[in-house]
Amino acid sequence: MKAPVAREAPAHDSWEGLVRFWEETDWPEGCKPEIIEGMIRVTPPAMNHHACIASRIQGALYPTLPEEWGIHQRQSVIVPFCKALLTPDVLVLPSAVLAEAPADYHVPATHAALVAEITSPATAVQDRIEKPVAYARAGVPLYLLIDPHATGSPAIHLYGEPGDGAYRVLWAGKFGEAVPIPAPFDLALDTFGFPLP
Repeated sequence: MKAPVAREAPAHDSWEGLVRFWEETDWPEGCKPEIIEGMIRVTPPAMNHHACIASRIQGALYPTLPEEWGIHQRQSVIVPFCKALLTPDVLVLPSAVLAEAPADYHVPATHAALVAEITSPATAVQDRIEKPVAYARAGVPLYLLIDPHATGSPAIHLYGEPGDGAYRVLWAGKFGEAVPIPAPFDLALDTFGFPLP
């Protein structure tokens, strides 16, 4: 898979101008445009195993949620003070946040209870290094990193307790192990069936 394409947006005098450019551009179908550290990056469509993992995570989380919460794939979140507009592979937040959002295409990341990213060759660096900083600075309580492309063997990390722009590792393991996701989920996420690329 190709590496993400970094696109230099036309000069903007504000963060709002960059976001407006992101909102109004006709991006290639299936691709995922994100703003990371003030730079627009466009990644190719997700591979089949990627979509399967996201679906399994979503299915496992649903029974643990109150009725007024939702789980979303490819819903964008914004972290203005990090110059980031990200589209996590799985996002958990109150449904009212979407209904009441002032923008049509994104919501504040500060409302998320959990985000999950599944690495691909095109996104691994961003998912492992850059995105956790933005999510932690936004105060997202839990960040689940599913890393089928980790060196050695596929790895999984659950991060939490955000502070000072960083997370603490709550759990680290590999595919096939159960990830203990704490309250409000209180779930042992079974990863045995996660497909490999």
